[in-house]
Amino acid sequence: MAADPDTLPRPCGAGPGPDMREVVGRDDLLLVTLDTLRHDVARDLAAAGRTPELARRLPGGRWEERHAPGSFTYASHQAMFAGFLPTPAAPGPHPRLFAARFAGSETTADGTYVFDTPDLVSGLAAAGYRTVCVGGVGFFNRRGPLGSVLPGLFQESHWEPEFGVASPTSFDAQVARAERVIAALPREQRLFLFVNVAALHQPNWFHLPGASREAGDSRATHAAALEYVDRHIGRLFAAMSSRRRCFAVVCSDHGTAYGEDGYTGHRIGHPSVWTVPYAHFFLDHHDPAAGRPAYPGSGR
Repeated sequence: MAADPDTLPRPCGAGPGPDMREVVGRDDLLLVTLDTLRHDVARDLAAAGRTPELARRLPGGRWEERHAPGSFTYASHQAMFAGFLPTPAAPGPHPRLFAARFAGSETTADGTYVFDTPDLVSGLAAAGYRTVCVGGVGFFNRRGPLGSVLPGLFQESHWEPEFGVASPTSFDAQVARAERVIAALPREQRLFLFVNVAALHQPNWFHLPGASREAGDSRATHAAALEYVDRHIGRLFAAMSSRRRCFAVVCSDHGTAYGEDGYTGHRIGHPSVWTVPYAHFFLDHHDPAAGRPAYPGSGR
């Protein structure tokens, strides 16, 4: 019996870059959300050479400008876990990397990985992935019902006060936990690791030498927080490529305002909030025991 065309995804022009139908099941997967990171700050630091570890991974050394699917952490992550990553800041439609099977979808293309569950996390679990969350901001702390929703999507979730917004060493601690999780997995087990990075979120004044609690946060302290993240994110990339090739998505979930047009914070409709940096790229398999990268793409 022929399939009903109204129940099938509709193609939308060219594919979304890599063919995710081939990537899923072959490579490990990493999603890093740099919570609250503004696009303009990320762009300017990359151009100035102040985030060298991130810049060398970015296609062309530049962040892609995109629009956030939500104006604060909870809303944006609910959308991303449903397959709606930040949208390119140009007229579309834009093919998506991941999509739930949905009648009439105009952003599901030939290279989109389509899952038959309500969310990407459970879809990847059904495809044989171990799904792990290393949380950062309060929506991942499991200290109440609301903070349990997002980490509850995963088979395994981690959060400690040291990972949270008040810790000046939050990202160091998160990377160390991720390294232990990765090392403990059987080598043949595929992994989907999600890390929500809290360091950019307020308060971030303590990342800039000479700044004070009294003076508060600013674009300068926000930038210093991103430099702090850049100093440690190479460890995360190395760990995720130690077992096989890894496909990584690194982006912000939303930005934040520091006084522009009288606004401060997020959960508002302002360009400083809805304009975010985005990148996806492959991390070629690097076997630490061998001391050299494996042949690109060979990490099966």
